[in-house]
Amino acid sequence: MELKGKTCLVTGGARGIGKMIAKALLEQGARVCIFDVNDAQGKETEEAFADQFGKDAISYMNVDITNANDVSKNVEKILDTQGQIDILINNAGITRDNLMMRMSLQEWNKVLEINLTGAFICAKSVIRGMIKNRSGKIINVSSIVGLHGNAGQCNYAASKAGLIGLTKSLAKELASKNIQVNAVAPGYIDTEMTRNLSDKVKQKIVDIIPSGRLGTVDDVARAIIFLAGRQSDYITGFVLNVDGGMGI
Repeated sequence: MELKGKTCLVTGGARGIGKMIAKALLEQGARVCIFDVNDAQGKETEEAFADQFGKDAISYMNVDITNANDVSKNVEKILDTQGQIDILINNAGITRDNLMMRMSLQEWNKVLEINLTGAFICAKSVIRGMIKNRSGKIINVSSIVGLHGNAGQCNYAASKAGLIGLTKSLAKELASKNIQVNAVAPGYIDTEMTRNLSDKVKQKIVDIIPSGRLGTVDDVARAIIFLAGRQSDYITGFVLNVDGGMGI
């Protein structure tokens, strides 16, 4: 129970990787608050985890992370009930893939707004309390695409590369306050999106992964748990690749 007594905020925690991150945190004894805009899935996840871990362990809030007032209001609600937020996981993200010559400004702006600006808003909303407590961890979910780029994903790659820059800069600002800021950069993960790919396309992906398989959401969640726990107290400004060796 590495995180017993800790309060964690996970954005985009209603499904997919975010949901598994929330579950992994709960398994380590943390109390988890989820921000998500998908109300149906958010409530479903809250109910499922409440049955498994107890009603006091999990709470879901319908929050638009691109709305600074909405984020601030709900962060205050968490602080009122829990006293502090110990760990922030900026996981929320979307894709709007297209070749740049066909990509609309709206597709560009929407991805940057949610993936990068949303992380900025959430981090800004929690750091004052962390500084006051002289303790805290912020973990940003980037992507291997943010490190190496990918055709048809200029907006997504830019947002994830921006998250890495945000991570390193904020880590320098907060290191003296005993607050660690790190990132994970998942590679190709076995999710709903990759399961919809043809076997031929999936095999091509696997062929370029030295480990010879897609990653799992558990692989990502375990990396998050490491960065959220005490074993990473002297690690900050670091990008942990969870990619099966693709970045070698």
